[in-house]
Amino acid sequence: MKPKTLDDLLAMDSRALHEVMLAGHPIDREALANTQYFGADLSLPGWARKLLWQTFRKTFHLDPETGVLRGWNCKLEQTGFEGPGVPKRDRTGRAITFGHFELKDASGIGFPRGWAGTDFLDYGGAGNPFFDVARLGYTPIVAVNAGASDLLLGWEVFKLGPLFLPMPLYWALRYEGELEEVLARPRE
Repeated sequence: MKPKTLDDLLAMDSRALHEVMLAGHPIDREALANTQYFGADLSLPGWARKLLWQTFRKTFHLDPETGVLRGWNCKLEQTGFEGPGVPKRDRTGRAITFGHFELKDASGIGFPRGWAGTDFLDYGGAGNPFFDVARLGYTPIVAVNAGASDLLLGWEVFKLGPLFLPMPLYWALRYEGELEEVLARPRE
């Protein structure tokens, strides 16, 4: 079977993307350490992409002090799916970030819609501001192709107390390279 590509995922609807989530493969955590990925929204309607964004960067950093694989999202200049991944920066030159997370083991968690994968991104304990809706994120993530970490798929699920709220929102991550800049947690 031919490996799936970002273009394949971009052409899928939410139902087909969920099938890819259900058939997804475990992530190689060691391969993710200290890397960055080009992110592509797969679900927002065209008007929302124009208003918000269609591409972003997601980073993964193995914290040497805690051993936790954590990360954050970076806003990018919107240059399209094939454009260069140029981070937006604030007045001081620092990359503009949002949605800090920790990669966690999904074993024993009853995720909705039949998903029983191995990894999820937990945005609740990563220091995001109280008013940031990202704090509710319990986002399943899978490797799209077996034995490869170059294309990942994520699905937005929010956790409200004991309840899960699955969203029809998916995004893809394409390997970009080694992590360029390590950032502190938001509350540090």
